[in-house]
Amino acid sequence: MDIATVFGIIIAFTLILGSIVVGGGSFEAFYDLPSVCVVVGGSIAAALISFPLKNFFGVFKVSLKTVFYKLDSIPNLIEELVSLAETARRDGLLALESRLADISNPFVVLGIQMAVDGTRPEVMEDIMRTELDAVATRHRDGKSVLDCMGRFAPAFGMIGTLMGLVIMLGDMSDPSKIGAGMAVALLTTLYGAIMSNVVFLPLAEKLGFTNKQELLAMEIIVRGIMAIQSGENPRVIEQKLNTFIPPKLRAKESQAA
Repeated sequence: MDIATVFGIIIAFTLILGSIVVGGGSFEAFYDLPSVCVVVGGSIAAALISFPLKNFFGVFKVSLKTVFYKLDSIPNLIEELVSLAETARRDGLLALESRLADISNPFVVLGIQMAVDGTRPEVMEDIMRTELDAVATRHRDGKSVLDCMGRFAPAFGMIGTLMGLVIMLGDMSDPSKIGAGMAVALLTTLYGAIMSNVVFLPLAEKLGFTNKQELLAMEIIVRGIMAIQSGENPRVIEQKLNTFIPPKLRAKESQAA
């Protein structure tokens, strides 16, 4: 579980609500159900218009990666690939089959299984890169939906504000109610800004970050598996894969070794 995502959202709303209290306002003054419906419902409607139904509903599953996801440690992943390379160089590629049960990453299992089965190198790389592209496409579609909702939420906030102003100006019989009516009209703009900048856009950015990390791990696996299949020296493989991580981490790994 990524605590940073949860804490970030909690802190943002806590600061907003705390500012209301410190400023002497009341929570009731900042709640208006029609405004919520315009902003949230309008953002969902815009996403439904912009994307196929399958993509829209898929965003909920993809968005869980912003909170619940498990990325392999890149240094540990490189260490595992080097260990597999040492086994293959010492005992042959077929010896890797006995180690499949100990590998937790399904993408590594896919590559090793193809290597053990004698799949041609070009076919192996094509299959693995197709899988990598499929993952990138799924995540990109999910991020696009969240970006769309983040862009349209402030717009629907403004639409709600204009609707409120029209309703308020249509009945000016009681001037004492103009201030309260203006405050309610402005709430939709506030809701739109909050939903866009606290929920939709930050989740889209976090999804983009996790996507980059996952694709980096998959790229390392592709390079490592292809090197193992070609019979390269384990130390050479380690040096090649270490170029994907910062020098500071490489130094720590070397000291640990």
